[in-house]
Amino acid sequence: MVLGTWRHGGSRRGAADLAGAVEMQVLDGQLTPGTRLPAEREMADALGVSRTLVGAALDRLRADGLVASRRGAGSWITTPRRGGLDPAPPEGAGLIDLARASPPAVAGLLPAVDVARRRLCEELTGHGYSDLGLPDLRARIAERYTARGLPTSPAQVMVTNGAHHGFVLALRTLAGPGDRVLVDRPSYPNALEAIRAAHTLAVPVGLDPSGRDGGWDIEGIEAALRQAAPRLAYLLVDFQNPTGLRLDAAGRQRLGSVLAKARTPVVVDETHAEVDLEGDPVAGPPPLAAFAGDWAITVGSAAKSHWGGLRLGWIRASEEMLGRLMAARYTLDLGSPVFEQLVLAELLTDPDTVLRGRREEMRVRRDALADAVREYCPHWSFRLPSGGLSLWCRLPEPVSTRLAVAAVNHGVQLAPGPRFGTDGGLESWVRLPFSQPVEQLQEAMRRVSAAAASLRLSSVGRGPAVDTPVA
Repeated sequence: MVLGTWRHGGSRRGAADLAGAVEMQVLDGQLTPGTRLPAEREMADALGVSRTLVGAALDRLRADGLVASRRGAGSWITTPRRGGLDPAPPEGAGLIDLARASPPAVAGLLPAVDVARRRLCEELTGHGYSDLGLPDLRARIAERYTARGLPTSPAQVMVTNGAHHGFVLALRTLAGPGDRVLVDRPSYPNALEAIRAAHTLAVPVGLDPSGRDGGWDIEGIEAALRQAAPRLAYLLVDFQNPTGLRLDAAGRQRLGSVLAKARTPVVVDETHAEVDLEGDPVAGPPPLAAFAGDWAITVGSAAKSHWGGLRLGWIRASEEMLGRLMAARYTLDLGSPVFEQLVLAELLTDPDTVLRGRREEMRVRRDALADAVREYCPHWSFRLPSGGLSLWCRLPEPVSTRLAVAAVNHGVQLAPGPRFGTDGGLESWVRLPFSQPVEQLQEAMRRVSAAAASLRLSSVGRGPAVDTPVA
């Protein structure tokens, strides 16, 4: 049982301590909502305590909303209560945003705007609607995929209003209310919200960095595909948000084969694919679609690589699938703005030059944030990612939500761990983006350290931080 260490020093603990041990496992995501608990007698025998003590602990957990029971059906974990967990930022200046992983515009944006302004004259005589997107932009996106090892034609590309827009289109097209969608755990919060809003059910498969595939439990994914029969999968295999993990080429081949065998369409979110801080994305592992074939719907975005204000992304899929997605799109919008497409097309005429500067800038900020965490929060642990835009930090206690609330009072906005889970939990984790300037990152961690101290954590100030794998 996961509660095997709930007693200390051999002394018998009371019902409150047993309930607290269960609560900690729930907050840390080890016991997820829906998990069946053993019968009282079985739990008492396994823990070496009385059945009366187990019953009293379950009563406390039921009162706190962490456990539900029904005669004849037993007891199970429910969703933790989350009243007041999403504090609004205070009014006024001085708030440092560490909740949003969004870097500023790349250095080449304004020259691209000047070129696009001149090219706009050519578009003004037309109606201004482009169903799939401007041909030049689609061609350059296709060229980039081909360079990365996934042969692509412009006919396989549709421009969207961001990668998230592309996922929502796929979700609307391929899944309906009550259907299941396989996801990583943890995963991108807005994707999880979209799954809930579509009245579909997320089927999480936990990331396991100790496994042979660098984080992805491919055997677990295969079992979930077989047992839950999801209509769609949503995966991030390039600098996964929030963990920063990246699946290697061998793992992609295995995963692509599993998805193709199960005949399960998969939306592959490549929002961070170009933010490779240690190498060249073209020299990295090929896109997952190179192994999953027509079952893969790849979505990308200019938000992290160039600037979120462009509000542009794309879908790369088979022509047949693009036709289905386009039909769904007509019920939502009629295409992406022309001027922004002209700007992005210009930026992609020489993508390596622009993206090289972005990667260098983000690498400096990543290292600065890592140093600041080690200095101000030495009891936290994290794995230094080779790409992406954030650190996924493990806290010494399951207080992520409390820390986020306290941090607002110290002028920092944080994204607590539960935001990245399908079922709450992850209270021992917090995501820290490094998209802000170095000076702000250092100041933010000084304030976060003060917020942590205000919680009077038992582990504040213990030991040096170490770079550890994510759980």
